[in-house]
Amino acid sequence: MRKSFWRALALTLVVAALNIGLWGFLNRPVHIADWRGGVAGFAYNPSQRYQDPTKLIFPSEAELDSDIRMLSQYTKRIRTYSTAENPQIPRIAKFYGMRVMAGAWIEGRAERNERELAALIAVVRKNDNIDRVIVGNEVILRGDTSVKSLIGYLDRARAQLKVPVSTAEPLDTWQRHPELAQHVDFITVHILPYWERVPRKDAVGFVLGQYRELQKLFPDKPIVIGEVGWPSNGNRREYAQPSLADEAHFLRDWFNVAAREKIDYYVMEAIDQPWKEGIGGRVEAYWGVFNASRQPKFSFTGTVIEDPIWPWKAGLASLIALLPMFWFARHFIRFRATGLAFFLALIQLSASILVWMATLPYDFYLDPFDWAMLLLLFPAQLAIILILLINGFEFTEVLWRPRWLREFRPLQPEPGDPQPFVSIHLACYNEPPEMVILTLDSLAALDYENYEVIVLDNNTKNPDVWKPVEAHCAQLGGKFRFYHLEPWPGFKAGALNYGLEVTDPRAAVVAVVDADYEVRSDWLRALTGYFADPKVAVVQCPQAHREWEHNPFRRMTNWEYDGFFRIGMHHRNERNAIIQHGTMTMVRKDVLANTGAWSEWTICEDAELGLRLMKAGYDLVYVDELMGKGLTPADFKAYKSQRYRWAFGAMQIMKARWDWMTSKDSGLTRGQRFHFLTGWFSWFGDALHLVFTLMAMLWTLGMVLAPRWFTLPMYLFLVPLIGFFVFKAAFGFILYRVRVPCSWKDTIAASVASMSLSHAIARGIFEGLWRKKGEFIRTAKSRRIGKKPNPFTSVSEELLLFLALVACVIGMINSTGVNYIEGRLWIAILAAQAIPYASALAGAWVAHRSGDAVG
Repeated sequence: MRKSFWRALALTLVVAALNIGLWGFLNRPVHIADWRGGVAGFAYNPSQRYQDPTKLIFPSEAELDSDIRMLSQYTKRIRTYSTAENPQIPRIAKFYGMRVMAGAWIEGRAERNERELAALIAVVRKNDNIDRVIVGNEVILRGDTSVKSLIGYLDRARAQLKVPVSTAEPLDTWQRHPELAQHVDFITVHILPYWERVPRKDAVGFVLGQYRELQKLFPDKPIVIGEVGWPSNGNRREYAQPSLADEAHFLRDWFNVAAREKIDYYVMEAIDQPWKEGIGGRVEAYWGVFNASRQPKFSFTGTVIEDPIWPWKAGLASLIALLPMFWFARHFIRFRATGLAFFLALIQLSASILVWMATLPYDFYLDPFDWAMLLLLFPAQLAIILILLINGFEFTEVLWRPRWLREFRPLQPEPGDPQPFVSIHLACYNEPPEMVILTLDSLAALDYENYEVIVLDNNTKNPDVWKPVEAHCAQLGGKFRFYHLEPWPGFKAGALNYGLEVTDPRAAVVAVVDADYEVRSDWLRALTGYFADPKVAVVQCPQAHREWEHNPFRRMTNWEYDGFFRIGMHHRNERNAIIQHGTMTMVRKDVLANTGAWSEWTICEDAELGLRLMKAGYDLVYVDELMGKGLTPADFKAYKSQRYRWAFGAMQIMKARWDWMTSKDSGLTRGQRFHFLTGWFSWFGDALHLVFTLMAMLWTLGMVLAPRWFTLPMYLFLVPLIGFFVFKAAFGFILYRVRVPCSWKDTIAASVASMSLSHAIARGIFEGLWRKKGEFIRTAKSRRIGKKPNPFTSVSEELLLFLALVACVIGMINSTGVNYIEGRLWIAILAAQAIPYASALAGAWVAHRSGDAVG
């Protein structure tokens, strides 16, 4: 015991330490050339954190004074963009011994331009520390006015001012309109490598190259770089990645090069301006050397760390994960070391992602809308992590257990062993008589003495369907009794409850089999012995199929079903928490009758019965042996409707029995509560998938039609989502290869079949949560129609969703393009969201081509 304690503790501490090491590796210090001098100049926009000049919200004089006093410690020059908005800046700057390159904001409104020009002239005449002026900032680049109009403003300013006058444009504007140079006293150029998609390592060389091109073009004109810099956050622009370390690296390298080359420049920009995000995209908010709280983002000397507070985050993540990891290691110490280490790492990774997601918003300037979206999405992100952990636990237990703790096999009874009397109930509704007769013949061939067969035909209207079955029961003799119930309430549960009423009083066990099953002759003989244990209430065999080998659709669905019975049922059986299903199942009769019989309020009466018997303290035995084989659904419509019914019924049970699954005093064990609460999480994942798909389509529509208001989500939020898709797919695929005896081709086909049900499950979940009652729709195992229907009739909703997602992908490629990592990731997510709908179309087509629909 002590040894297992220390082993669990050691594993926990090792994983926690590795987590801290990983955080440290991702935030290792960056060594950059120091800069110990002053900055030549700063481009200065004075808006505070929640101010916005486009909404006429301007800083006070005290706020301006505070900013300029701070900047005076780093530079003696600042550049402004508008004089009419904050005319007091030059006066305050003069108090701190700073010079100003003052700007007049020129745009498409002549009245505004005249006001700006008049304000500029007035301020220059009052403040002798204004040594240069800029009339217009990227006016030609934006297309706000013509070159001729801009020249008119420049000439008027030069005529009335005694200081040098210029306008600010990027290199290509000066190249296309060299005539501008004749109307300025010096050239002001903006060189921002990020916008040109230049990687940071090449950025300084790019700036020098553009600067020298301008020198060749205008050899007689002084040149000032009016904006040069690098953003610390925002979207990647092809090869240009915004980051704090890259901003520090670029600027410190640039300061050294500019000093050596004696280049006049203004850093873009002094202080982050969150309001700019609304007019130029997310990255526009993060060009400052200081953040919006007026704190320096990095030092000009020493190493730079991308996230200076990473030790606190790493420590918190390790602390959050410590107790869950230790608990898991202690309780599952029997797992192989590799499996323990894997799941502990998964717990730790989940805790790190939670900490990262919770703290990441504070690295950005989020508005109330952003926060509202985050608050809505955070529960969904938690659900994704929970689904990943639940799937990871199943993956770990199935893959790395030394042995199953609860494993049951067919028994070998000795001659003379007692045979409890078994009443076999076969409920059917509108089933092809030849199919039911085959099942009855297999039951007649059972190698067992003490049994009866009760056939319960409920609500079949056509006598030609049920009369042959009745006649065949009469031919098979006294063990077989037939009842035609019409009208009869309660669907299958109602019929089975009638069967209980007419069951032979000698019966100790009730067995239920579907009308399409062909059972093995030793079914009862090999399994009824388990009821010798009074704690055993149910003996369950897997649902299995026949006649699928040469039919592509039946083949893919057969292997899809097989996965649950080879993987999920074993996983649940370890904690006596299997899902009872309504065929190839045996139930102790007195327990069934005394606990309420079959529940007619749910369309999944079998699963509800299993849960009820667990609550009563009984054991359910799962024997993974194919004791009977039925038919897979006949076509894709039947396949979908069956899974929809299961999801709808699961929600009925969850709503009605919620207190059982959440209360410690319910009679259910902790393991049973865990499996019944989490067993449906993957189905909730399908419901979330539909929600995410609709939200993603709406957001994509916004990005295509209104890019000013809708921007690409940050790749930092998209990477975990992509990771979830990859991990979830990998878990399922690996487990199939290990546990299910099928080929790679069949594994892929089963995966397609599984994904094709996503929309049906999502509808079942939502309608089951919303509605109280559902209709038990019979799963057709064969069709008798003369002409094949359109293959996509049964998947019309999936088809619409698929086409909508394809349109979104095309729209993204044509608008945002694939040059940004965020764009590529978003397109990848849209494509991943389309996979279940494409799978449904593929499943419907395979079913159509398989030829089963024509009888």
